[in-house]
Formats: sequence, structure tokens, C-alpha cells
Amino acid sequence: MIEFRSRAHNGFTLIELMIVVAIIGILAAVAYPSYQEYVKSSRRAEAQSALMGLAAAMERHFTVSNTYKGAGSGGGDTGAPSIYYDQVPNGGGTAYYNLTIESASDAAFLVKATPANAQAGDGFLDLNNQGIRRWDRDNSGGIGTGETTWKK
Repeated sequence: MIEFRSRAHNGFTLIELMIVVAIIGILAAVAYPSYQEYVKSSRRAEAQSALMGLAAAMERHFTVSNTYKGAGSGGGDTGAPSIYYDQVPNGGGTAYYNLTIESASDAAFLVKATPANAQAGDGFLDLNNQGIRRWDRDNSGGIGTGETTWKK
């Protein structure tokens, strides 16, 4: 009588491994752009928070001096703020937004967050003394089809 011995298969075949690699590749191709957009969005939210902090610092400056003037670096009216930090994130590292005072007068101000480095091309954010918040998402440089307000 002839005996048939069956061999136990331990492990995976090359085709099974290639299918797993292909599935992981497809998942990564779908997930990575979503992750990148999430990172950009979280950096933008941090810049919005920093602009709110800069606006609060401008209001404190106004309380002390009865003008918004003189809050810029070196006592100037515009440019990098001397009363608040000038980049996001604060505390060093690669800046994703630069904060500036665009205009300051006795009764009004406009502060701006300009995207830099990996965030470049995301459109600037600005905030004025009346609380009007703008995001120029299409980088048109002003009022355009891509301009929106921040979410409150």
C-alpha cells in the first residue's frame, strides 16, 4: 500500500506577501494626503490662536498708551511685534507662520500671519481691531474668491 504524506505549509507564499504590500501601499496613498491636510489645518489653527493673542497684546498696549502705535519692533508702528512673539510656533523650531503688525494708528490695527516654509502657499490670515478675521486661502493678496473668514 502506498502512503501519501502531506506536507504542512508553514509561512506565506510570495504572492500573499505581495498582496499585503499592495494593500498597505494603497492605504498609505489614500491616508498620506489626508494626514498632510490635517497637519496644515492644525498649523493654521495655531496661527489663528497666535493672532488672537497678538490682538489681545495690542489691546493691552492700547490700554497703557492710548494708541496702537509703537507696538512694532524697535518701537515702530509696523513690522514684527515687540509686545508679542513673531513666529508660530513660539519657542524656536521651524516657523510655519510669521506674525506682523501690518498697520497701527491711534484707533485701529491690523495684524497678519504669513505662511512660511512647509506652510507656504496656504494663504495669509489677518485680524483687525474690530475682530474681523480673514483667510486669503487662494493667495490672491486681498479680497478674492478664495477669501473666507475663520471659524469662530
